[in-house]
Amino acid sequence: MGPMNSDTAELSSPSGSRPTATIPSATVGLRERLLADAAQARAAAIRDSWRALWRSRLLVLLAGVGTILLFGYGPKRGAFDPPGVTHGFGWLGNLLAASVARWDSAWYLVIAHYGYRPDLGSFTASRDAFFPLYPLGIRSLSWLGLAPIVAGVLLSLCALALALYWLHRLTELELRGWRGRGGADGTSAARLAVLLVAFAPMGFFLSAVYSESLYLMLSVGLFWFARQGRWLQVGLLGALASATRSTGLVLILPALLIYLYGPREDRAPDRPAVMRGRRPAYRLRADVLWLALLLLGTIVFAAALALSGGDALAPFRSQQVWGRHFAGPYVGVWDGLKAAFEGARQLLSAQSQHVYFGAAHGSPSVAAGHNLMLIAFLAVALVALVATFRRLPLAYGVYVLAALALSLSYPVSAEPLMSLPRFLLVLFPLAIAAGAWLAEHPRLERPLLCASSLLMVVFLAQFATWHWVA
Repeated sequence: MGPMNSDTAELSSPSGSRPTATIPSATVGLRERLLADAAQARAAAIRDSWRALWRSRLLVLLAGVGTILLFGYGPKRGAFDPPGVTHGFGWLGNLLAASVARWDSAWYLVIAHYGYRPDLGSFTASRDAFFPLYPLGIRSLSWLGLAPIVAGVLLSLCALALALYWLHRLTELELRGWRGRGGADGTSAARLAVLLVAFAPMGFFLSAVYSESLYLMLSVGLFWFARQGRWLQVGLLGALASATRSTGLVLILPALLIYLYGPREDRAPDRPAVMRGRRPAYRLRADVLWLALLLLGTIVFAAALALSGGDALAPFRSQQVWGRHFAGPYVGVWDGLKAAFEGARQLLSAQSQHVYFGAAHGSPSVAAGHNLMLIAFLAVALVALVATFRRLPLAYGVYVLAALALSLSYPVSAEPLMSLPRFLLVLFPLAIAAGAWLAEHPRLERPLLCASSLLMVVFLAQFATWHWVA
C-alpha cells in the first residue's frame, strides 16, 4: 500500500491488502478531538460528583452521630414507627440509623416488608400515597441478605452517585460554549451544580431511606437521554420515575418539548429557524411512541392496587389522608404567604396565648417558624426559576413549573407549603441555573456553600431527633 499523503487517511482491510475507505485527515482529527473532549468531560464528571458525594455524606454521618451523642434521640412526637423499623438494632445500629431513618422512612420500610395490603381498607390507606418503586428496590436488595434499612441507604447512595454524575454531564451539555463573567464556563457551573445539590439544606434526604435520590437520578437521566434523542431510554426512565412518585407523570411535558423543539444532539432540525415560527423544529416520527411509556409506572401501580382489592385512584385520593386538599392552581402560594404573615405576627408578639394562625397545630411559635422557613424556600426557588427560564431551554423551566403545581395546588391547612423544601431538592434545573450564577460570582462560592452545609447540619439534627423538618 502506498504512503499516506497529507490530505487523506486510508482505512485498510484486516489483511492490509487494499484500502476500503478514504476520509479526510481533518475529519480524523476532529473525531479524535471530540473523543478526547468527551473523555475529559466524563473524567471531570466522575471526579467532581465523587468528591461531592463522599464529602457531603461524611458530613451527614458525622452530624447525625454527633447530634444523638449530644442531645439523645428525642421524643417520637406521635410518628409512625413500629418496633424494629427505625430502631431496635443495638447501640451502634440505632446511632447510625438516626440520620437516615425517620418519619416517612418507616412507611417505606413497612411497605417493603408487608406490601400495601389494600384489602385491609382504611387501616392501610395511608400507604397508598407512597409509590412502589423505592420500597420494591429495598425488598429486592433485602433478598440478598441485607437488612432493610441498609438496603434502603445503599439504594439511595447508588442512585445519588449516578444522579450527580448525570447532572454534571447535563449541565456541561446545556452550557457548552457558554462564557460568563469572570471566566465562568460550563465545567465550573457543572461542578457547582453538583455541590449545590449534594450540600443543599435538605440534602441529607438524598442518603436517607427516602425516594428523593432515586427520583432525582431517573429525572436527570431522562433529560440526558432526551437531549441525545434516545427515546426508548427516555420512556423506560420515565416509566420508572412515574412508579417512584406522582411528580414523575409531569416528565412527559419536558420530554415532548425536547422532542418537538429541541435542542437535540441526535439530528438536525427538520425545519430551518426562519421557517419555524411557533411550529416545532422536529416533525413527529414513530419513535415518539416511546414517550407513552412515561405513564406506565403509575398505570401499573394503580392496576396492582385494583387487582388486590383496593382503589385504582387511591394513590391520588390518599393525599386527603395526609391533610392535603385541592385549593386551586398554585393557590398554595397565597395560603403560604398568609400563614407566613401570621407567623411573623405570632413571633413578634412574643406570646402564645393568642394564636394568629388558627389552622396551625401544636405550639404557635413552632408553627410560625415553620411557615416562615417554608416561604423563604419558596422565595429562593422562584428566583432560581426565573434564572432557569433565562439560561436553559424551555423544557427545563416548564418541568419545574409543572412539578411545583402538584405541591402548590394541594396545600396542608396547618402548613400550606409543607414538604416544599424536600420537593425542591429534586428539581435539578434550579441547581443548574444556580450553579451558572454562582460560577459568575466566585467570591460567593465558599460562603454560600458553607451556609448551605450549616443549614443541612441544623435540619439534619432536627430530623435525627424526631422533629418534623419537611
